[in-house]
Amino acid sequence: MARINKGNDLTTKQLQPGWSVQSDGFGLNTCAATFKVDTASAPATNVRGQAFPVEAYNYLKAHKASFTYDALGIITMHVDYVGIDPSVGSGVMTNPNTSVANGLTSENITAHPNFFVHREGYDEAIAGPAPYTQDSVNNLAPTVNGAPAWLGFNGSCFERENGGRFIGFVDPTYPQYYGKTQYLAATTTYSGILYTNSQSYVQALFALLNTATSTRNWGVFFLIPEYGPIGVGILGGNQNLLSQVKVEMFGNLFKVIYEIRYSKVGWDKDVYINLSSE
Repeated sequence: MARINKGNDLTTKQLQPGWSVQSDGFGLNTCAATFKVDTASAPATNVRGQAFPVEAYNYLKAHKASFTYDALGIITMHVDYVGIDPSVGSGVMTNPNTSVANGLTSENITAHPNFFVHREGYDEAIAGPAPYTQDSVNNLAPTVNGAPAWLGFNGSCFERENGGRFIGFVDPTYPQYYGKTQYLAATTTYSGILYTNSQSYVQALFALLNTATSTRNWGVFFLIPEYGPIGVGILGGNQNLLSQVKVEMFGNLFKVIYEIRYSKVGWDKDVYINLSSE
């Protein structure tokens, strides 16, 4: 028996009731919608970038779709849309969604900020400042250039009176240092995600890679949460370094994944570009 058509001829895809919009709380909205269309009028399977056909939500653009060929010559389309809420960041960029990891990592003992110069919060400098005291023959320090090396605080040993090569900790009466070459340093890393529809914003973030800030932001990009420490370190450099920026497409949006490394002592101004806080 031949098919009898009634109602809409479905020559264009028709949005079905039951579509929904979800917000991630940071400005990214997603939508799941179902459409019906006649097989003879089947649209192209590549729908990426098409606007959602409801005026209030037409900032949502198609990300991906699936097609089901049903009975009676009808195709059911399931389409996922993504977009930035116009009330967030002028609809150009979402608020960053940031997490933080804190832990300890091994560092060379000579990199300790309290190694040569006494810093606030510590009893004394680990090795102390130069000049150092030359050891007696056949005592603790090895022979360097025909003479005993030089000793500092806690059994630290140096090649020359004013420093030079650090040889190690050679005095066993200081067991907390003897033979040690590493210490556990605190490490804090932020990782986050934001979405933007602006290619120029993405390029601006690329340009800011490997720069350090003393505030919560890099220009228009506020990437550090309110609970995160900011400022200038005890060695003079800004404390937060933008260390990684990765980008992938999500619908018509750029999904930006970034990483920030925090340093209590600061990122040296001669090694890393330190942004002005003004």
